[in-house]
Amino acid sequence: MQADDLLHALHTRRILAIVRGDDPAAALDTVLALFASGIDVVEVSLTTTDALAVLERARAVLGPSAALGAGTLVTAADVRAAARAGAAFAVTPGVTRAVAEARALGMPVLAGAVTPTEVALALTEGATAVKLFPASLGGPGLLRALRDPFPTTPFVPVGGIDAESARAFLAAGALAVGVGGPLIGTAAHTGGDTRLPARIAAFRALAQETPCPTS
Repeated sequence: MQADDLLHALHTRRILAIVRGDDPAAALDTVLALFASGIDVVEVSLTTTDALAVLERARAVLGPSAALGAGTLVTAADVRAAARAGAAFAVTPGVTRAVAEARALGMPVLAGAVTPTEVALALTEGATAVKLFPASLGGPGLLRALRDPFPTTPFVPVGGIDAESARAFLAAGALAVGVGGPLIGTAAHTGGDTRLPARIAAFRALAQETPCPTS
């Protein structure tokens, strides 16, 4: 996946689904359910039990073009392992060695940052987009403030994003929002979450309510 491909997917879908759980089979089923239901930009966190196996199995089912990435990548070794498992893009919690390694491998990367200094560093390191994390620390007001000095930077807020805050961040100029628990629920932990389809539909609907920023 090229950087432009990831940006286009985020621009179109507005939602980055974040899957983390302690049941590998349930996590895999959740990833596949998201793609089947139209939320088809998905990050599997390395904190998921057997995350690399989940990535490998999902990639085998979804094929080479799916926007399937790996998150919570901290070290260069994390990035290499995720790439071998089939991750098409990388997501980091901060500007760590993982950012440079992802760029060296040609992987688009969403680099975590929350201050102007961190945003500038992430861009210097070649981040495709900035993962505003933890977004709950400053809320949509922080995003609006950061967009003043970084008007062309694609921001993807992550951390504490529910339906209400997703609307607020998208209205404040986010390219997309990263959503974990409020979307996934218990699906990746225990499986059989009958409310998952309804939450998917709700987040898909709200993602289309706010026009995507052009800059």
